Amino acid sequence: MKIVILGAGQVGASVAESLVSEENDITIVDTDAARLAYLQDRLDLRTVVGNASWPSVLADAGADDADMIIAVTQSDQTNLVACKVAKSLFNVPTRIARLRSADFLDSEALLAPENFAVDFAICPEEVVTEHIRRLVEFPEALQVLSFGYGRVALVAVRAYAGGLLVDKPIREMPQHLSGEVDARIVAIFRHDRPLPPAGDTVIQDGDEVFVLAAEEHIRRVMREMRRMTMPVQRIMIAGGGNIGQRVARALSGHYEVKLIERSPSRCEAIANTIDRTLVLHGDATDEDLLHQEAIDAMDLFLALTNDDEDNIMAASLAKRLGCKRVLALINRKVYADLVQGGPIDIAISPAQVSIGTLLTKVRRGDVAQVHSLRRGAAEALEIVAHGDEAHSRVIGRRIGDLPVIEGAYIAAIVRDFDKYEDIRREGFAMIKRQGHVVIAHKEVVIQPADHVIVFCQNKKVIKKVEQLFAVEAGFL
Repeated sequence: MKIVILGAGQVGASVAESLVSEENDITIVDTDAARLAYLQDRLDLRTVVGNASWPSVLADAGADDADMIIAVTQSDQTNLVACKVAKSLFNVPTRIARLRSADFLDSEALLAPENFAVDFAICPEEVVTEHIRRLVEFPEALQVLSFGYGRVALVAVRAYAGGLLVDKPIREMPQHLSGEVDARIVAIFRHDRPLPPAGDTVIQDGDEVFVLAAEEHIRRVMREMRRMTMPVQRIMIAGGGNIGQRVARALSGHYEVKLIERSPSRCEAIANTIDRTLVLHGDATDEDLLHQEAIDAMDLFLALTNDDEDNIMAASLAKRLGCKRVLALINRKVYADLVQGGPIDIAISPAQVSIGTLLTKVRRGDVAQVHSLRRGAAEALEIVAHGDEAHSRVIGRRIGDLPVIEGAYIAAIVRDFDKYEDIRREGFAMIKRQGHVVIAHKEVVIQPADHVIVFCQNKKVIKKVEQLFAVEAGFL
């Protein structure tokens, strides 16, 4: 696929790195020549220096025969104009724009083909906010991902000594779970190396375990891996930028929230727009301030400034001063790999969290969702199965009879979205949810319209997975 990426910032660079590795023809455009030269030295791609919204620059980038434009510059206006030019002058089939302003995001008319012609609008800050909100809900997890319209959860946890399944083989997990609870361990990473999740694989203290179950059962399953803490009540946020404000707004009213911000004017603006949040003017790396605000009584500290070093310092300090769990936004992958699991419990790359939304539009076939895992090293896909037994390699076949793709595992299926089930999520009243969850076992047969959740330990196998689910010519 020929793809033109507009913007070489964190999001654009992450998208380029991901797509180049999958043998796509990538051109990236930016006004920063030095940044482009750095990317060209590292990646097999073409670069063009210039304003991403100018027709001449888009022409130089090859927009006339591009399959897709991904406009992810820092400017909403540039991204919108670029999509309009790509549609009007070059007839680019698919146009994706990164947008921050709600004025644009909430207006379908402005994004329509006759106006700015944006096929898909993404807001990385919104995606990161939802990602953090889910981690607050499951504070023991490293990642919490949803599939099948929220019916299935995939959770990454660090196994700790004392967990019911730690130092035991995976095959013993059903013995610990009640008969109505089913789950699947889809991957184990030990010292950053993947282990095949076979029945005789023994989970060890420190393993990073990816486990999938129906959303209502996920807490019960997580207790197999580690001791569960009390629910989060008190949260401190460092940074009142775009993400910090969004997170504070999402959490206020549900938790006791304090937010620390250096800028006096921004403090005032946040205090006037977000209710039930205590806004403090100061520096989150100030030890006296953290002591004064009882950091040792906080359940969670979120370092969400725009500076990696400040986030690392603030989160490490909060942990040393007694905060139970700390999370930091870290853009540079080398920093995230260095600190997670040490002084910082969870390191989040905003670009890698939000990239799944873009990859959903790039993946071949009917892909409902993509989640980037382990800072881009692995991936989980939700693929809708189409065709019939004569034109599909998966329809009507047992999972145990499908071709083996090393490093790829079918974890679960969500089907029957036209039906509703009564479910009880732990600690909540009975509710109705759409669809039926089937945890993948060898005897399960894939049916048309099934949403199949596939875990790929290595992105190199994704192309084979796409080919496996492809519908052969001749199917109507």
